[in-house]
Amino acid sequence: MHDSPLSRTPADAASAQSAGAGAGAGGRSEPLLRVEGLTVALPAGSDRPFAIREVSFDLHPDEILCIVGESGSGKSISANAIMGLLPHYLRPKAGRILFRDRDLLALDETQLLALRGREIGMIFQEPMSALNPLMRVGDQIAEVMAVHGAYPGAARHRRVLELLSLVGLPDPQSLQHAYPFRLSGGQRQRVMIAMALALEPAILIADEPTTALDVTTQAQILDLIRTIQRSMHMAVMFITHDFGVVADIADRVMVMEKGLVVEQGIAADVLNHPAHPYTQRLIAAVPHGAHNPGAGESAGDPRSGPVLEVRNLRKTYETARGLFIKKRVVHAVDDVSFSVPRGRTLGIVGESGSGKSTIGRCLLKLTSIDGGQLLFHGQDIAPLTPAQFRPMRRKIQMIFQDPFASLNPRHTVGRIITDGPLANGVPYAQAEHRARDLLRLVELDVSAFDRYPNAFSGGQRQRIGIARALALDPELLVADESVSALDVSVQAQVLELLQEIQRRLHVSMIFITHDLRVAAQLCHEIIVMHQGTVVESGTPAQVFDHPRHAYTRALINAIPGQRWKPMAGAGKT
Repeated sequence: MHDSPLSRTPADAASAQSAGAGAGAGGRSEPLLRVEGLTVALPAGSDRPFAIREVSFDLHPDEILCIVGESGSGKSISANAIMGLLPHYLRPKAGRILFRDRDLLALDETQLLALRGREIGMIFQEPMSALNPLMRVGDQIAEVMAVHGAYPGAARHRRVLELLSLVGLPDPQSLQHAYPFRLSGGQRQRVMIAMALALEPAILIADEPTTALDVTTQAQILDLIRTIQRSMHMAVMFITHDFGVVADIADRVMVMEKGLVVEQGIAADVLNHPAHPYTQRLIAAVPHGAHNPGAGESAGDPRSGPVLEVRNLRKTYETARGLFIKKRVVHAVDDVSFSVPRGRTLGIVGESGSGKSTIGRCLLKLTSIDGGQLLFHGQDIAPLTPAQFRPMRRKIQMIFQDPFASLNPRHTVGRIITDGPLANGVPYAQAEHRARDLLRLVELDVSAFDRYPNAFSGGQRQRIGIARALALDPELLVADESVSALDVSVQAQVLELLQEIQRRLHVSMIFITHDLRVAAQLCHEIIVMHQGTVVESGTPAQVFDHPRHAYTRALINAIPGQRWKPMAGAGKT
C-alpha cells in the first residue's frame, strides 16, 4: 500500500518526506502541501519559547494525514498557520508552507481570502462556535460560494441542497431554513462539512471534528469524511488526540509533543511499532473496553445497602414549536430504576438524548421529576422543596463536563474550593486547611490555592472541579461526562484519580458517559440508556463481552479503532 520508509524523528522526517513518504492511494510522489521548518514563537512569559518549532511534513493528494497530540502540542497551531488564521500575538518566525509551489506565508490577506474555502477548506472542532447562530444554515453554506463568486443565481441554491444531501442530512429542502440551535451536534458538524466542501477544495483540514460527538455520530462523521475524501480525491489533514480515530482513517500519522514533531510515518507502523516514548504513552492511554478488575475493589460492599435507589423515574419535556418543527412530547426518562451501593460506581451510558444527563439533573434537583422516587439513604428527596433539600445537597455533589465553563475565572482556586464549606457554616481556617488537603489529594501543588483557573490546563482544571466536589465530604458524586473533553492521556489520569479517591474515601459514584470504553475502566455496573429507557444492564464484562440489546452492540461497534489492537509492547514505555 505504501512504499516509503517510516520516519522516526524530526531529523529523519525531511528525508522521508522528500522521498514521497506515505503518498496516498496511487502512490503520488509530489506533495500537494509541503511544510518546511515551520516555527511559531510564543509571547514572552509563556511556558516555552515556541508554539511549534521546526515542523516539517508533506501532504499528498488522495491521502489522510492524522496529526496526533495532546492539548498544547501545537497541532492546531500548525493547521491555523496553513490557513493564515493565527492570532495576532503568534507569528511564524521561520520556515515555509508551500501549496502548489506558492509560499502561503508570503501571501497577503486578500490572497489568503481567495485561497480559503476554494483551495483549502477547514472543519472546526466546535460547530456551535463556528456557525452564525442568527443565520439559517442554508444561507451560511451559500455565503461561502457568494464570497468567491461561485455558482451564481439559481445554481447556488441547487448547490446548497446538493451539499446538504451529500453530507447525509435529512430533508434538505426544509433543513436549509433551520437555525444551528435547532440541529443536533452531529447535524451541525455535517453543516460545517458541507460548508468546507462547497467549492471542492484540494485540501480539507479537520481540527478535532468529532471530539464532542457521541461514538455512533463520530463513526458516521468519520465514515462521511473518508467517503468524500475518496470520491473527491482530496488531501485531508485530520487533527485528533485519539489513536482509535487514527486507526480508523489514517494513511500516515504525525505525532506532536510540546510543539515538536516526535514521530511520523505510515499509520500501521506508528500504531503497532511506536518508536518514541511519548507515542507509546498516548497509545497506552487509549481505553480499549477491557474491564479493570481493580476498579474500586476495596471501596465498598454492595451488600451494605444502597446509598441511592431510583425507582420508576419519569421526566417528560414538551419541545417548543418552530416554523419548521412541530411541537412534540419527549419522554426524556421513562420508568428508570437502579441503585448505587456505598463505595461503588454505576455507569450510565448512552448517546445525546438518551436521558442520562437528565437523570443527573434530577438527582441534584436541578430539574423536577414527573414520577417515581429518589431514595437517598431511604428518604425520598423528590418531593422536598429547595429549602428542605439544601442541607442534603452537600451529600450529593456533581463533577461537571466542562472544566473551563464550570470554574469562575475571577475567583482563585482556593475560593472556588472553600465557597461551599463556608456557605455551610464551616470556619474559614478549617475550610482552607481542607482545601489544601484536597489539592494534594487530586495531585496538584498546594500553591494552586492562590492561583486562578486560567493558569491551569484542562486536566488540571478538572482536578480542581473534583476537589471542589469533595470539599463537603459527599457520599455520592455525580460525574456528568467529566472526562469527555480531555485528551486520552489526561483522561486516563483522571479516571485513575477517581478510582483512588473512591478507594480512600469510600464515596459512591454515578458516572455518566457516552463512551462504553471509559465506563468499563471505572464502573462496577453499567446501565445502557436509549431514548429514555434502560435497554441493558450488567457488569462491564457482561455488557462488553455479551451485549444482549442491538443498541448496545451498535455502541460497541461504533467505538473508534475496533479493528485495531496494539501489538504486544506497542504501548509500553
